[in-house]
Amino acid sequence: MTDQEFGRRVIRTVLTVALAGIVFWAMWVAHTALIVIYISVLLAIGLAPVVHSIEHYATSTGRRRPLPRWLAILSIYLAIVGAMIVIGLLVLPPLVRQARDFWYALPGVLDRAQTFLIQHHILRARITLEEAVRNAPGTPSGAVGTVATALTAFVEGILGGVTILILTFYLLLDSRTLFNGFARLFSHGDRPRVEHVAKQISTKVSAWLNGQLILAGSIGLSAALGLYLLGVPYFYVLALVAAVGEVIPVIGPILSAIPAVAVGFGVSPQTGLFVLAFWIAQQQVENHLLVPKVMERQVGVSPVIVIAALLIGGAVLGILGAILAVPTAAVIQVVLQELLDERDRQRERAHLA
Repeated sequence: MTDQEFGRRVIRTVLTVALAGIVFWAMWVAHTALIVIYISVLLAIGLAPVVHSIEHYATSTGRRRPLPRWLAILSIYLAIVGAMIVIGLLVLPPLVRQARDFWYALPGVLDRAQTFLIQHHILRARITLEEAVRNAPGTPSGAVGTVATALTAFVEGILGGVTILILTFYLLLDSRTLFNGFARLFSHGDRPRVEHVAKQISTKVSAWLNGQLILAGSIGLSAALGLYLLGVPYFYVLALVAAVGEVIPVIGPILSAIPAVAVGFGVSPQTGLFVLAFWIAQQQVENHLLVPKVMERQVGVSPVIVIAALLIGGAVLGILGAILAVPTAAVIQVVLQELLDERDRQRERAHLA
């Protein structure tokens, strides 16, 4: 190798490393936008079979032409919005009323709890609710910042959700054109494989969405039965909150437990403790048995991979990472399986030759 060729290779290597560094830096700067795009792509992939079924349902009922794609997508959105409105109408009024009643009963609950703690020599003297709030960490100056941060996060979440819905709509609308453009990146001989992998990914992501609905329904039914047997009022509403919270890994079950435990303590301290114990037991069964088994059956991902994906996703991106962990693992599994199968086919052809 001449000095000139060596210099060219060094320059090429430096430029390649520099370009890779710039790309990774740009991805890090735009990671929030990339996550929004990735969520939209996953939703579009998962909803694509449903949109296709709605499109061609009309032809099975005697209509000559399938429904316009935009109308099929819009019908799904309207169904989702309608379900959210119904849930809101069922959940909010009883929860507000129960929360108001619990707030009025809170001083009595606090007094009974302090009596128990004093009798068992855990607490020395009584404190009022006003003193507890005043002496809480971050109050009052930190409370303003906490409220402002929460409001900012809430607004950002709403805007992000709207963006995801709009982007998912257009991805579904232009899915054929976008996929044809993506397939052109590969040679003609590889395009059938690309289409096969795309269909497998779509099937698995759609199965993941169905699995989430199954999990939510299972948690909602078990919560309704458990709370009913414990004598907790508004058990149907609290069960509905638990079902919705199941969609959000890690923090969702915790947030859905708060109103149930609060209502239980509103009945009696013993009921509140039983509700807390029931919720902990339910979540242990859900985390270590129900989620791995349902995802294995629906998505075809082993329980080991599901648990590992949830742990890794939660460590990298927190709650959002835990939500995206299973479908991401399913996509990676399909791609790796296809690459390994192709490698085996090439080895087999080489052996036969």
